[in-house]
Amino acid sequence: MTPQQQTLWIRHPCACSDARAAGGVVVRGSHIVEAVPAGATPATPVDATFDASRHVLLPGLVNTHHHFYQTLTRAYSPALNQELFPWLTTLYEVWANLDEAQLAVASELAMVELLMSGCTTVADHHYVFSGALEHAIDVQVETARRLGVRAALTRGSMSVGRDDGGLPPQSVVQDEATILAESARLIDAYHQRGDGAMTTIALAPCSPFSVSRELMQDSARLAEEKDVRLHTHLAETEDETAYCQRLFGMRPLDYLEAVGWLSARTWLAHGIHFDDAEVARLGAAGTGIAHCPSSNMVLGSGLCRTLELEAAGCPVGLAVDGSASNDHSNLAEEMRQALLLGRLRYAPSRVTHDDVIRWATRGSAACLGRADIGGLAAGQQADLALFTLDEARFSGAENPIAALLLCGAHRADRVMVAGQWRVTEGQPVGVDLDALLARHDQAARALRRAR
Repeated sequence: MTPQQQTLWIRHPCACSDARAAGGVVVRGSHIVEAVPAGATPATPVDATFDASRHVLLPGLVNTHHHFYQTLTRAYSPALNQELFPWLTTLYEVWANLDEAQLAVASELAMVELLMSGCTTVADHHYVFSGALEHAIDVQVETARRLGVRAALTRGSMSVGRDDGGLPPQSVVQDEATILAESARLIDAYHQRGDGAMTTIALAPCSPFSVSRELMQDSARLAEEKDVRLHTHLAETEDETAYCQRLFGMRPLDYLEAVGWLSARTWLAHGIHFDDAEVARLGAAGTGIAHCPSSNMVLGSGLCRTLELEAAGCPVGLAVDGSASNDHSNLAEEMRQALLLGRLRYAPSRVTHDDVIRWATRGSAACLGRADIGGLAAGQQADLALFTLDEARFSGAENPIAALLLCGAHRADRVMVAGQWRVTEGQPVGVDLDALLARHDQAARALRRAR
């Protein structure tokens, strides 16, 4: 009997984020076939068991926004201690020299780091394309397939460079016909549909002020035609609001609606600077928000109105954002940041550890337009994160679920994606981590030298 034919009971976790699966879950193939109540045994006949009595069981975490290539420019001295716009203009000079080999190792490192933190679905927003980096998304698809992770990859774009009043150098700006043709090619080549999809493609102009109005509109039309999702940065800083008002004569959300993006097809990175009326409009449209707490703090961008947005009807998910504004790719650590930042904005009783786990799982899945991941119910994908509490930081903890966030869990002991173990004993399966780190360090040094 192959592992895919085997029925496995992951039994009796020491704690579970879903009380309905307190006795564990039964996995067959890529699916959960039964959630077992506390103290019960499965109704489903099982072929094997995994003793999870040392583990806290969560659905696999789902990341909603990242920039994999930025793992090569962490803690980069010339960009330190700056706000968004000067930070971007400084780093664009480095990123403009990226090549496909560097992107491949950066993407692998980011995906592995996410996996090790309990993340089973990785998302990336790649928008830097130059002559040396024409097939970035193809490279990322191949890397995700090799690692066995789910990947929500976006075909980003920039069409307005410095010559036309934009921020990026002309070397990473593409013409709009190329952007649209490549977007269609990638969707046709790689986008999978339905439950269990391992690779999805979305369209993701970098921001409303780095592409033309026409490209925003054409991207929305192509997304509708191909039935894929839309993603962009929006309302990240007050400078952005002022820039949009100066450039378009309207606030960022008004512009988003004017170009056909205010819909349930769209999820937005950051979504900080919305007023009450805008929050209501976003909720009515069902537009998702990728909350990026660490990045927002590093760049001093502001505090996302998570509770108001969720109450209005927006799916709210969690994201690590780019590793040059975070500077890690660890979604477990991001949960703790979201908890602490939420309590700073609201109150301890209003943002709980359960809320944040919901954002990192079910809420994130909804941002990506998926109901088959982010939970532990029968019929959902067997994407699981199992954490142990055997480090000094957890000693004395009474509530194992709360301890993951309050005590600072940062590495999962086991991670399953589509019924396959991808992390065991804290290490990624089939990855020589030391060799990967050495290759990544060499690539980062070469990129800095090329500036």
